[in-house]
Amino acid sequence: MKEKQAQEKPWSIILAGGEGERLRPMVQRWLGRYKPKQYCTFVGTRSMFQHTLDRADQITTPDRKVTVIAKAHYEDALPQLAGRQAGKLILQPRNLDTAAGIFLALAHVRAQDPNATVLILPSDHFIHPEEQFVQMVRSAVRAAEQLRHWIFLLGVAPESAEAEYGWIIPGARLGWIDGHRVHASKSFLEKPRLEKCREAMEDGALWNTLILAAKVETLWTLGWRCLPDMMPLLEVYGEVIGTSEEQDMLKAIYELLPAHNFSKDLLECVPAQVAVLELSNVHWCDWGNADRIVSTLYRIGKHPSFDLAHAAGQRTTQCIVNPSTPQSS
Repeated sequence: MKEKQAQEKPWSIILAGGEGERLRPMVQRWLGRYKPKQYCTFVGTRSMFQHTLDRADQITTPDRKVTVIAKAHYEDALPQLAGRQAGKLILQPRNLDTAAGIFLALAHVRAQDPNATVLILPSDHFIHPEEQFVQMVRSAVRAAEQLRHWIFLLGVAPESAEAEYGWIIPGARLGWIDGHRVHASKSFLEKPRLEKCREAMEDGALWNTLILAAKVETLWTLGWRCLPDMMPLLEVYGEVIGTSEEQDMLKAIYELLPAHNFSKDLLECVPAQVAVLELSNVHWCDWGNADRIVSTLYRIGKHPSFDLAHAAGQRTTQCIVNPSTPQSS
């Protein structure tokens, strides 16, 4: 059994199809045009998309990477793939929220390796330091390889009552993996009201990163249970992957596919099959607004690539006055 597990090679799925609407005003002031946030280089020399691709290549081989982007974003994405092995690149005809993008990529993995373990990585997150994160993700992948009917989801201890995040209410302790505590999930809250966020914090809830590892067949089976209006179309698409009909079928099913949120419409449906690992000693942030970006950079002592005048909000401007001064933890 151990020998078989050692031979398994996981796949990574990069989700890069979002529009980044909440950051649109700031990005337009900064760049003079709209550009989805995952393709923006807010600090340093790599975009969040490029960081995610590079992290994935530390965990899975580039030939086992499936990247989902929006067809409308191709011109922004293509230059950022230069010098990198993209693996399978899928152009979504339109954005139908997270479930469609995830299951579109799963269909490709399933067509080639139906017994695969998959790692799902959204591309619009800031993560630091990367080395610690990569080790944690490897632990989640190993857990998914050993316990094949579970989803292993990374959660983050909250720093505030963040109403724009999803929340995980942890349940009973299940055990340990590589020194990390593993809990069952009790329930999920997707972008709850502020008072619900405060209650969740008091109950020990975690932020939902949507970074997860699982067997592809486990996710596919759960898709049929929770998203029955979506899966028949994806089954039809899966049958033509690798043939001359693939692109026409992709366009056709996207005319019919419903929009579903993976966290709300699938994870909330099957909490008993979701195990939670708390991401410790890593700063994680969904860079959905300018305040979060600037606060994060201040925290790690980095200067942004954009002028602070482009970032709206009084709190943002104040918290970056002296970015070289470390913030107390």
